[in-house]
Amino acid sequence: MDLPAKLIRSLRNARRIVALTGAGISAESGLATFRDAQTGLWSKFKPEELATVEAFERNPKLIWDWYAWRREQALKAEPNPGHLALAKVETRAPEFLLVTQNVDGLHSRAGSKRIVELHGNLHRFRCFDHDCASSNFDLAQGRCRSCGGNLRPDVVWFGEMLPIDALERANAATEKCDVFFSIGTSSVVYPAADLWRRAKERGAIVIEINKDPTPLTPLADYSFLGKAGEILPQLVQQIWISPNRLSN
Repeated sequence: MDLPAKLIRSLRNARRIVALTGAGISAESGLATFRDAQTGLWSKFKPEELATVEAFERNPKLIWDWYAWRREQALKAEPNPGHLALAKVETRAPEFLLVTQNVDGLHSRAGSKRIVELHGNLHRFRCFDHDCASSNFDLAQGRCRSCGGNLRPDVVWFGEMLPIDALERANAATEKCDVFFSIGTSSVVYPAADLWRRAKERGAIVIEINKDPTPLTPLADYSFLGKAGEILPQLVQQIWISPNRLSN
């Protein structure tokens, strides 16, 4: 893949880069998207029946078991070349922030450190009953040892607000970035879908990498249709690994 010379120069000169990732990049590691994960034992449930406060209050064990299964699937998966390439970008850019809608932890396992997890993380937990400050948890039983209450995964459920601090960090970085990547996301779920608009309004170069066209595709400065695991490593190679290479 030969990149336009103008894009290569822009990326090499960029000081502030933000990358937003969605389910598409994890799908390349073999992880089903949230809605596609209703298979086998879980096929009789709608996603909304397994990811709301009300569902947890009705049957905490069912929801705990569902997320235990999802954690197991996430741990079986391995970071793919797209995850690894983003970790490399972080080491090359003076300022970089990875904003992800994914909860699987694959970016951290790939080596990324500057991460904002908009929807939380499957591998973190918090006390459901009293939101205890302590992390004295019995994960085998799904119980908080401090109060004896139920534990829940530290993820955002339907009807819940995104973490304010995470959203504020994402917005602040987006509003001052030179380059904004949208990778493996549909660009239609707000408030994450508003990030690329903020970046573009403030003059950033917006680059989309996605398997299928999205509402962003005709509006992006550059749009690459294909797998992030194939496109991102090539992009990193041409821009930061082979610094003397330019295409017309």
